[in-house]
Amino acid sequence: MARVFDSYYAGGSWHRTARTFPDMNPGNDQVWANIADMDINDVRRTIQAAQDGFSEWSQLPFTERANFMLKAADECDRRKDDLCAALQAEGGGWWGKGMFEAGFIATVFRAAAAMAYQSIGEVLPSEHGKVSMAVRVPMGVISVISPWNFPGILSSRGFAIPMVAGNSIVLKPSEETPYCGGIFFAEVFDAIGLPEGAFNVVTCSRDNIGEIGDELIENPIIKGVSFTGSTAVGRMIAAKAGAHLKKTCVELGGKDALIICDDADLEKSAQLANFGSFMHQGQICMSVEKVLVHEKVYDKFLPMFIERARKLKVGDPTTDRSNVIGPLINDKQAGIVKTQLEDAIAKGAKVVLGGGVNGRYVEPTILTGVTPDMQIYQFETFGPVVPVIPFRTDEEAVAIANDTDYGLSSGIMTSDENRGLEIASRLETGSSHVNCSSVNDEPHVPFGGAKSSGISPHGGRWSLEAFTQTRWITLDRGHRHLPPVF
Repeated sequence: MARVFDSYYAGGSWHRTARTFPDMNPGNDQVWANIADMDINDVRRTIQAAQDGFSEWSQLPFTERANFMLKAADECDRRKDDLCAALQAEGGGWWGKGMFEAGFIATVFRAAAAMAYQSIGEVLPSEHGKVSMAVRVPMGVISVISPWNFPGILSSRGFAIPMVAGNSIVLKPSEETPYCGGIFFAEVFDAIGLPEGAFNVVTCSRDNIGEIGDELIENPIIKGVSFTGSTAVGRMIAAKAGAHLKKTCVELGGKDALIICDDADLEKSAQLANFGSFMHQGQICMSVEKVLVHEKVYDKFLPMFIERARKLKVGDPTTDRSNVIGPLINDKQAGIVKTQLEDAIAKGAKVVLGGGVNGRYVEPTILTGVTPDMQIYQFETFGPVVPVIPFRTDEEAVAIANDTDYGLSSGIMTSDENRGLEIASRLETGSSHVNCSSVNDEPHVPFGGAKSSGISPHGGRWSLEAFTQTRWITLDRGHRHLPPVF
């Protein structure tokens, strides 16, 4: 029987909506839950509730805000198994992915608690003998718009540090994962007795997402916007927020490369290529979408990669934990992957593993012979299909990796760390990982992209900088000279 979440969380209370919308399990196409479908007036009331709660929340001692983050972490730990099950059913993820994500969320809140203790101000010199201070203060109400692929991690990462800094939050999760990306956190904060209005959640169907999305950006109460999602939507959000001179932090798509040098550990490289390309069906912004292999080891590496990927089972992850490759999130995404695959084959690419598409289920697929004129070379795939491309020199590998509008993450495999760092220094990505895949994240690091992969990183003090305002405050002690005429 489908679950019912017919109320939204605002001002510390649950409010029933007139309508609900179906939240589908992508693995079996059944309704997993019915979710509150908020209208524009519901959203405006929620934003006002966040504004009403801002004063109390922002004026709490930083230690108390930190303690609420620690309580939230403990509550997330208690609910970890239930959240894992929801991540599988609502998002189509493998059990291992769900357990990792459910566990990681608690570390996000603990990292946020630690940030409350960080120094975020400076004492400046003054020629007039003033006590001159640059301090950072919360901005007000921040809207957080999060995606469906890692809804727990990417929602919590978007709001936890801005929230502990004293801002109040209005979170809108993806309509594909409204429970794991939003309602779950409302339940957590409700359970720990968070002050009213400090945290609020907006859920809506795809039918009215345009109007509600605009409200979460353009409402004058909103002072900043955190967004994680596609580059196309991120551009629109940044433009609309910029028109109102509002701060934004946007983390967008990627077309990330794993560069395997001729001196690399090939067994480890094959494992990391397998993980980076096919974890969560490739539906990760920093997934490996190009495996670049030095021509000297290409013929040895390719069969090793194929053999590992061949063992990944495809199927509904809610019925069998050994099904590592679950469904893509919806028919639209499956259609994008199928189109890219067909385009590559039509233009001469060879399928050396997989290639099967059965509804939303796509086999782990490895291609060779991929060229720059193919869609799968040019555009983000967000599916379990990856090309393996040879290169002759490090310079050529860097050129291929940089040959994209995106610049999120990258990986370099080599036994020579100096060589790895040299390659990393020339890659146009927000992060780069020597002897690891492009898929890396920790809650305290600056996570963000270059080029069309985003602006203003999430994480640690960088989130504090993004969603606080710098103020100059002085104490004059009678030393400032004024003209006698006054």
